[in-house]
Amino acid sequence: MTALTLHPDRLLPADPTTRGIARELYQQVRDLPITSPHGHVPARWLAEDAAFEDPTSLLLTPDHYVTRLLRAQGVSLADLGVGEADPSPQQRRQAFRLLCEDWPVFRGTAVKTWLEAQLVDIFGVDVVPSADTADDVYDAIAEKLPTPEFRPRALFERFGIDVLATTDDPCDDLRHHRALLDEPGWRGRVVPTFRPDAYLEAGRPGWAERVDALGASAGVDTGTLAGWVSAMVERRAHFRAHGAVSSDHAHADARAEPLGPHEAERLYAAARAGRVTPAEGDALRRHLLFEQARMAADDGMVMTLHPGVCRDHHTATAQRYGSDVGADIPTGVEFTRALRPVLDAFGTAPGFQLVLFTIDETAYSRELAPLAGFYPSVYVGAPWWFIDAPDAIGRYRRSVTETAGFSRTSGFIDDTRAFLSIPARHDTNRRVECGYLAELVAQHRLTPDEAAETAVDLVVARPREAFKL
Repeated sequence: MTALTLHPDRLLPADPTTRGIARELYQQVRDLPITSPHGHVPARWLAEDAAFEDPTSLLLTPDHYVTRLLRAQGVSLADLGVGEADPSPQQRRQAFRLLCEDWPVFRGTAVKTWLEAQLVDIFGVDVVPSADTADDVYDAIAEKLPTPEFRPRALFERFGIDVLATTDDPCDDLRHHRALLDEPGWRGRVVPTFRPDAYLEAGRPGWAERVDALGASAGVDTGTLAGWVSAMVERRAHFRAHGAVSSDHAHADARAEPLGPHEAERLYAAARAGRVTPAEGDALRRHLLFEQARMAADDGMVMTLHPGVCRDHHTATAQRYGSDVGADIPTGVEFTRALRPVLDAFGTAPGFQLVLFTIDETAYSRELAPLAGFYPSVYVGAPWWFIDAPDAIGRYRRSVTETAGFSRTSGFIDDTRAFLSIPARHDTNRRVECGYLAELVAQHRLTPDEAAETAVDLVVARPREAFKL
């Protein structure tokens, strides 16, 4: 069997001189605590602290980074456990075999880097996954999962997580967050994130019903636009009371633009009745997003925006398996004109902060860095989703830093549902960032002391400042 090992210099620069500098920088950040201000790990896992059931449901099924590439190879998502309520033990083992049989698919991808780090560093696996080793790898992991050291809270502490943000619906009662806050023996910080997207998309089916549910959860009549605003204000306050520091927004474009009061009320009433055109639905959504920015300026919650993704690109997959299974595809997006109304209104307002994420890399140097380089409220979000990968992280730094510096960036976010990949993702980012800083030292653009200070700042201070942690 081929041995599975992790090279100590992985992802560091190939040039020997620069690599030596990067090694020294990395040693100063490798063991720093993890701040994860945006992700999708359920708070329930930590509140209940139940043992994970099996390797497949932990490492494979919830990770759409993994399942999408296997799907591209012709593997059925159902065979990977996606959308299956209670796969049998045999089905779970077979799904893991499919992952191992297609292991070469991940060569050259960040997914391989993350998976290998999980196998080696967390579970002590020392053989390369393959058709021949699949059962051995599965059994090695399965043997450890019932033990106390591999329960969610023990792993949380082992990973050195300082802050973990979840992503939550505005109607969520946040009982699992409350349980963690109220438990005397729990020292971790797990905070909810307010995610109101579905309640802004007035042109989509089911919007009126969702708005009714929003009103019920807030104890407010949402039959009018004023009621919608009041309900959102109340739910944001509920989230803040449970530790939330930010709201998260993802729409087809970045535009947030207020309508006149009469037009806004007219479109809201029409949307409630199911009578808006697609263009009117977009106009109302942009008005409602502007209202979210107004609330953020009032209550101080950080507003994060990541537009420009075509969701559920394959209709049949969405109908069979639902959303968030890897069928979302990036699109181009414009920020400068789209955000001008919001930044005119709140861009220099005390307390307002806006973190802008994109998968459209052309926007980094053209729009996001210049915006962050002027507005005190704007931060350029780290590469995420499709571009949360070594080469893309390097392109991000080269695109953003010369215009906006390091201080106007967000620090790393892992944006993951795969709990055990969190340390691997943060470690990947730290290695690449140290490589970039080492290049600046080798070019005599930074002193070694400046680079070391910046490396620590990127890990510790940037996410805390950008997300008000």
